[in-house]
Amino acid sequence: MSLNGTAPPAYELFSNKTRAFVYGLQPRACQGMLDFDFICKRDVPSVAGVIYPFGGQFVTKMYWGTKETLLPVYQQVEKAAAKHPEVDVVVNFASSRSVYSSTMELLEYPQFRTIAIIAEGVPERRAREILYKAQKKGVTIIGPATVGGIKPGCFKIGNTGGMMDNIVASKLYRPGSVAYVSKSGGMSNELNNIIAQTTNGVYEGVAIGGDRYPGTTFIDHILRYQADPNCKIIALLGEVGGVEEYRVIEAVKSGKITKPIVAWAIGTCASMFKTEVQFGHAGSMANSDLETATAKNAAMKAAGFHVPDTFEDFPETLAQVYETLVKKGVIVPQPEPEVPKIPIDYSWAQELGLIRKPAAFISTISDDRGQELLYAGIPISDVFKDDIGIGGVMSLLWFRRRLPAYASKFLEMVLMLTADHGPAVSGAMNTIITTRAGKDLISSLVSGLLTIGTRFGGALDGAATEFTNAFDKGLSPRQFVDTMRKQNKLIPGIGHKVKSRNNPDFRVELVKDFVKKNFPSTTLLDYALAVEEVTTSKKDNLILNVDGAIAVSFIDLMRSSGAFTPEEVDEYLKNGVLNGLFVLGRSIGLIAHHLDQKRLKTGLYRHPWDDITYLVGQDAVSSANKRVEVDAKGVSKAKSK
Repeated sequence: MSLNGTAPPAYELFSNKTRAFVYGLQPRACQGMLDFDFICKRDVPSVAGVIYPFGGQFVTKMYWGTKETLLPVYQQVEKAAAKHPEVDVVVNFASSRSVYSSTMELLEYPQFRTIAIIAEGVPERRAREILYKAQKKGVTIIGPATVGGIKPGCFKIGNTGGMMDNIVASKLYRPGSVAYVSKSGGMSNELNNIIAQTTNGVYEGVAIGGDRYPGTTFIDHILRYQADPNCKIIALLGEVGGVEEYRVIEAVKSGKITKPIVAWAIGTCASMFKTEVQFGHAGSMANSDLETATAKNAAMKAAGFHVPDTFEDFPETLAQVYETLVKKGVIVPQPEPEVPKIPIDYSWAQELGLIRKPAAFISTISDDRGQELLYAGIPISDVFKDDIGIGGVMSLLWFRRRLPAYASKFLEMVLMLTADHGPAVSGAMNTIITTRAGKDLISSLVSGLLTIGTRFGGALDGAATEFTNAFDKGLSPRQFVDTMRKQNKLIPGIGHKVKSRNNPDFRVELVKDFVKKNFPSTTLLDYALAVEEVTTSKKDNLILNVDGAIAVSFIDLMRSSGAFTPEEVDEYLKNGVLNGLFVLGRSIGLIAHHLDQKRLKTGLYRHPWDDITYLVGQDAVSSANKRVEVDAKGVSKAKSK
């Protein structure tokens, strides 16, 4: 049924009003059909919607020309059919496993007049059952194992015709006078090209598919072309195997078909082989002399078909028939319309080098567009083949270069040393409380990470900055300490609540030992240890702590490895690379605390009252002063007594 409610002629499967469903999620095929509609100047898109039983989508985004549009997606055929009663064609992209059941379901709806089955490998028994039911229902089946068909200026099935530039080159955006039927979908593209170059173009073309039992055969479509007054020439491209060409021969002999037929059966070289040869398609193998391509070509020629001596002569034969009909006035060539502009996707245009566009983002560290993921230009397979470890991956992604093995090992060492510092520190406490509130891993981790700053974890950045500036200015360790004291500033990386010179932090000892053994230079670490000599002379716990040791060692690494320029070292410090080390390392521990609380199945945390000083309804300072006054009075009374 057309959009205006009138039934089309029996010979007409497609018109410029044809509406179709695409069965299966095939965005490329849908877009190709819509692009074809657009260059054919159709008023209404040919694709009314998508039927996809396995998805929960309601719409899928497509282009209509250069503008975006939405196609509805239905999970049930029943809903789709009820919503779009004008649809009478279904392009079925279901797999060979499900195409039988889906086609049988589609055949239950009388509104569908034509069903194209794209799938290859449909069992022959299933194909025959589909054909039997379709004939009873009066439904035209194109396929299985077909690319489909095309009616220039009107409608195309799925991916028929190939890319849009090929469709335009073959002038399929407007109708011609030659209708063809072919077994092969690939050869139908060849026919499109031949017909466009030798005649006024294609009127309609169908590839019936190469299986042994196609839903419709040559004769079915050629009888339609015979009945269609707009078709002037019929082209038939058969092949070795089967006897369908002989049914066309009989129709010509009986007078059912009177229009000129230009024909050829592919596979004449089969006789050159000593054994039977299967020519690609399931049905392209001769089981008798009658089914050979040579026999078919001879029989068609004897029946009055225009059969060339070889396929290479096919274009010339077609051109001769066309020119004869033009001279007789049967075909009246029309002025060539303006070649339509082809809508081209941005990604394809970019791949062809037709456009350039400023990028919204820039990435210099990784690339996932190719066959293999790249880290700083190194394929991920090489990352594992060279066994560079997590430190090597960090060097590639953070610094865009391979660092020496000792540097990668140091980075891993820092992660291990900073992974955790017990449950009492602010980050771990936040994570534990959030976990016990029933939150997920990400929420709990983020709550802990949000505490990292100048007071928690920030000592790495601060220590690196202060020690580096002092050393570069040429300050002696004593001058550095005195300068910081005059500014009333604590030295980041110096001092520990528990550890002291007599009770050293073994983490610091590990860093010092590794750096002294492996780094080319330890200039800044030596300077920091000299500063420690000054600070511990005043107080025993003013030692170089683990944050300070890591910070100054990291500067030594960057300055002495030969991998960085001085400017790059300064830039990485400004960008917070040391904070990044602490964040990455501490995330390991925060995740561990989250998992620990989950494993223990701890409940919602509530802080105990006896750990809170309540000063409700009074000013804290004045309350403290009153207590002092009371205490003072009590002391004075005691003295008087």
